[in-house]
Amino acid sequence: MGAVYGYVRVSTREQNEDRQLLALREKKIPKKNIHIDKQSGKDFNRPMYLRMLRKLKKDDLIYIKSIDRLGRNYEEILEQWRILTKEKKVDIVVLDMPLLDTRRGKDLMGTFLSDIVLQVLSFVAENERKNIRERQKEGIEAAKMRGVQFGRPQASMPDNFGTVCTMWINKEISGEEAAKKCNLTRATFYRKANIQKNFTGQECALAANSVRT
Repeated sequence: MGAVYGYVRVSTREQNEDRQLLALREKKIPKKNIHIDKQSGKDFNRPMYLRMLRKLKKDDLIYIKSIDRLGRNYEEILEQWRILTKEKKVDIVVLDMPLLDTRRGKDLMGTFLSDIVLQVLSFVAENERKNIRERQKEGIEAAKMRGVQFGRPQASMPDNFGTVCTMWINKEISGEEAAKKCNLTRATFYRKANIQKNFTGQECALAANSVRT
């Protein structure tokens, strides 16, 4: 039997890898042989995974917590599985799925069953990610229909905006002076005040209440 390795991946630097690490440490894997990538699976340029790949020799053993740690989608998972088992000729153990243990059933039937299970699980993992993205999209659309606003909360314009806006439109004060009276930057004042150019006097003051920064 060769060396034993463990591979951990979390999707962002903010996510915690403790759950995966705990499962690997139970297998007594040397700390130096546990490789961790903390970045998105958007592409497969993961430095620690590639470093581990270069070290692997025939009959080495790799532990991973779940099958989706190997790739971002169905095709990538299958491709990495092929590279590891066919080209590198190493064994893989997926802790969340005991059937995916290439040390078992080295005969044709065992390999066949393992490949079927892998393809099914890879498809399920990718399909679940797609479903999550679709549910998120549907949730956002439903929230928008209910009037929920996303992004930075909008603040009301100053109470004197209507009056100052009218003075500016009537050329009683400059834009710079108007912005100072409203405690706004000139760019913000001009942007909002230009909306009011079609209003005069009382109309401008009334419209000011509906203007947002």
